[in-house]
Amino acid sequence: MERRHAQGVRGTAGLELVARRAFVVITCEHGGNRVPPPYRQLFVRSGALLATHRGYDAGALPMARALARDFDAPLVASTVSRLVVDLNRSIGHRALYSAATRGLSPAAHERILALYYRPYRLQVETRVERAVAAGMRVVHISSHSFTPMLDGIVRDADVGLLYDPARPGERALCRDWSTMLGRRIAPLRVRRNYPYQGRNDGLTSHLRRRFAPTRYVGIELEINQKHADARDRFSGALRRAVIASLREAMAKGHERVGPESARTTS
Repeated sequence: MERRHAQGVRGTAGLELVARRAFVVITCEHGGNRVPPPYRQLFVRSGALLATHRGYDAGALPMARALARDFDAPLVASTVSRLVVDLNRSIGHRALYSAATRGLSPAAHERILALYYRPYRLQVETRVERAVAAGMRVVHISSHSFTPMLDGIVRDADVGLLYDPARPGERALCRDWSTMLGRRIAPLRVRRNYPYQGRNDGLTSHLRRRFAPTRYVGIELEINQKHADARDRFSGALRRAVIASLREAMAKGHERVGPESARTTS
């Protein structure tokens, strides 16, 4: 599931940002709807719910695997349902637990955190910390997907890129990635900080508090679940467009700032 990142990207001539002092990390916090045996009794009446967007992010894990494979990057992913514990929420957040697990005892909550939440978070943080300590810039892509309709409102985007506008590296990468991806998948629509705000509580916002903008760039990739097929996969054409446009955007970022000035502008 995880591999060490190599210097450079297979088959990608000129991707200088990755080849020179950057480290790509791919994560997928909502990759499946698995309920571990100790908690299955809590979900005996929630089988249908587990299969919806509330149980997992359809298509997100295959997309994450494709990104990791193409960039030869480490992948940290979970298939435990977000209805057990949401790995993309901070401890104390109201959405950390679902209605099925929220009423458990503090001891039961602590066991869930110890078994699933903390090991996942630690694994991601360790990857980032080691790369930063080695003097590299981390580009973290967190793979997600979103339901086409929420609370009766249709989401009018096909792909969303979530970032913190206050961090120049994230803002520039998402601007370029959005433009290049939009050209490849037109007439599909790409929007930035949609259907959520990139500064909302999540794994990327947590890592931003730990690592400087010059060392950590965290982007959440959101793809509309209407593009997922019966096997929970996005089309090969869409996956290839996402990957190719990210390569282009990263290469452009290096050309714009250069290897030395990038240390102070991204």
